[in-house]
Amino acid sequence: MEIKQLKAFLAIAETRTFTAGAKKLGLTQAAISMQIRQLEEQVGAQLFTRTPRRVILTEAGEMLLPRARAILREHDAAIAEIKELKGAERGRLRIGSASGEFAAVQLPSILHGLVTAFTHAEISVAAATSHALIDRITHGEIDIAFVSLPVDNPLVETQVVLADKLAAIVHPQHPFAKVRSVAAEKLAAEPLILGEKGGNTRRMIDAFFQMKGVKPNVAMELSRQEAVTQMVEKGLGVGIAGAKSAAGEVRSGRLATCAIEDAELKLELGLARLRGGHVSPIAEEFVRLCLESFAEREKEMKARR
Repeated sequence: MEIKQLKAFLAIAETRTFTAGAKKLGLTQAAISMQIRQLEEQVGAQLFTRTPRRVILTEAGEMLLPRARAILREHDAAIAEIKELKGAERGRLRIGSASGEFAAVQLPSILHGLVTAFTHAEISVAAATSHALIDRITHGEIDIAFVSLPVDNPLVETQVVLADKLAAIVHPQHPFAKVRSVAAEKLAAEPLILGEKGGNTRRMIDAFFQMKGVKPNVAMELSRQEAVTQMVEKGLGVGIAGAKSAAGEVRSGRLATCAIEDAELKLELGLARLRGGHVSPIAEEFVRLCLESFAEREKEMKARR
């Protein structure tokens, strides 16, 4: 099996058509068809079932898919390691971020430090949900991502960079602003502004209300925590966010927070990357800069309390 054949197989398996697979690799349809034909001859089995609209993996194709991904990951890691011999200032790092706040506030300074150390590096940044970024890591499309934890994928390892306890966030004139804590029943009765379903934070919140036997009055579901915060600032409802993350708005008088009774809801954010994969010098430096950035952020928050 040749690398180009496995790349052709993987491209078609992921796009589900020969046409889209060829476009992804910059090949003609005839060229990619030939690669698959040669691969099928070598393995002695048909890998795809052709239908009018798309292709479907055969049993042999399903068996080959995870092995092809593993082979290509090792191939890419070997190439990356060899390229590093040209100089420490080189490298490639494809970064993902599931947090708009991290991308806007901390990432610019982190990247500035990174390009200072790796002047000829190829660096790219993509924004997506934590779930989508984990999927892209396992498919070799990005190298490292800032995501919400935990991550339930055995192929991915994570490192916590921020732990924050969830609290209710309200407009300063809301009655909850005058109390230290609020019961789940009272919180659930408010018009709640929460993150969209599917995220780790939302799953924790839903599980908490279910455990308490109350049905939350969800008025809004938004894709970004920044949007939730802005809605709460306008007095449109009650949100739930990390107490540390909301500290700036609380200090400025735009928000108030109160604890949620009997709730041990901890928000954890961290860096995710492929388990057992090659960790390049540029990736190591990125992790170091991230840890340094969050340590400084924690220090600033404690100083302002």
